[in-house]
Amino acid sequence: MEIHYISSEKITVEQVARIIESGMMIALSEDAKRRVVECREYLDRKIETSKEPVYGITTGFGSLCNVSIDKDSLSDLQRNLVMSHSCGMGDEVPAEIVRYMLFLKIQSLCYGYSGVQLSTVERLVEFFNKGIVPVVYQQGSLGASGDLAPLANMCLPLLGLGEAWLDGERITGKELNRRMGWEPVRLASKEGLALLNGTQFMSAYSVWNLIRAKRLSAWADRIAAMSIDAFDGRISPFLMPIHTIRAHKGQIDTARNIYELLQGSEIILRHKEHVQDPYSFRCVPQVHGAVKDTIDHVEKVVTTEINSATDNPVVVPEEDMIISGGNFHGEPLALVNDFLAIALSELASISQQRMYQLISGKRGLPSFLVAKPGLNSGFMIPQYAAASIVSQNKQYSTPASVDSIESSLGQEDHVSMGANAATKCAKVVVNAYEVLGIELMASTQALEFRRPLKSSPAIEDLFARYREVVPFVDVDRVMYSDMAKSVEFLKKNDF
Repeated sequence: MEIHYISSEKITVEQVARIIESGMMIALSEDAKRRVVECREYLDRKIETSKEPVYGITTGFGSLCNVSIDKDSLSDLQRNLVMSHSCGMGDEVPAEIVRYMLFLKIQSLCYGYSGVQLSTVERLVEFFNKGIVPVVYQQGSLGASGDLAPLANMCLPLLGLGEAWLDGERITGKELNRRMGWEPVRLASKEGLALLNGTQFMSAYSVWNLIRAKRLSAWADRIAAMSIDAFDGRISPFLMPIHTIRAHKGQIDTARNIYELLQGSEIILRHKEHVQDPYSFRCVPQVHGAVKDTIDHVEKVVTTEINSATDNPVVVPEEDMIISGGNFHGEPLALVNDFLAIALSELASISQQRMYQLISGKRGLPSFLVAKPGLNSGFMIPQYAAASIVSQNKQYSTPASVDSIESSLGQEDHVSMGANAATKCAKVVVNAYEVLGIELMASTQALEFRRPLKSSPAIEDLFARYREVVPFVDVDRVMYSDMAKSVEFLKKNDF
């Protein structure tokens, strides 16, 4: 089995997704081990020789930062931190996202600025490789001081506390340690803070959201191309001279993509009675392109974040410094998850509108895309469903990042709400798949009413593969199962 060796080298979101989705094993490189050990040894020396209190290491946390802790209690301080901060609420975080969290926490600790024990990192690696999924909840993080509550819940099983999933069974942390033959981890000074401070909950959702946004963007172009042909649309809005004089990269890429997808179509080349198409067809380059540009920006921010040490304080041996700052503040991720949610909401919105045009009885297509409308409702209610989902997306697109609620007696007085931004963006991702799946149902249905004319080879290939999963609707039948199959088709055939 292929093994990914964690090191201090830069990693991409695509690499992270591949590691998680392929079930790849991970191991620490010699460089990573060295950096972790050297940082821990430096921190131990510093604690022994320092006469000044060091935040979170020899003091309390948050507004208790002025309370000094004696050396004999430093381990208890870190254990108490994990226990007291494990305040997650709401729905369980999906197992896939928790695995992203585990991986990203390990990656961040291995940069050698967190002061953890090598044995602690190695236990997290065993969690990942043995498929142990701690029980984590979606609510509780303010997205500043790190993702305290979800990361605390994730780390409880290290201490023989909390709960975890193992081989499909939900067990206690105590039982997990018993089955594995492990002694609970005894946290050293600073370790609880290193495990809980950090943006790995936000980052995990951000990577998941981003990877799927890229796939949704690729699907949206293909489905839009099919809808354009099924609607008997014009090719002129995709000719390059229009786009080179505006020159947004995403717009140019989308126009080129749609143009190439429609090459060889008998429908697109035939004479058109209509002079112009509705915006949802002719403005695909401008709308889909803006989404692509947004995704590119989000990727730059998320890539920087997952290649960073984000706990606090940071231990920098090469500078002989322990610095208390704010790398845990989730503002960068909060803003881009809000931005991404808005972009994907728009991708779904224009998709729904193309579908509405397809069922509206225009350009020779039957109303609701059935041969006998009236007796049959056809695609009337799938469009209702898509409209409902699009409306919900608009609600989820209200920015979380503009909110802040004071915490920790005013010591933590401006927070990012990045966790809320990331989790609601994930809901928009799920919804966007559903809307695009419904449009694909409608566009394949409409294309059949253009027979015997053929679309392009690329579109006809997509049509044929889709028809193996979802058949033509000749008369009314139960539709929700077809809609679910359509969404699953998109997920299984992601580009």
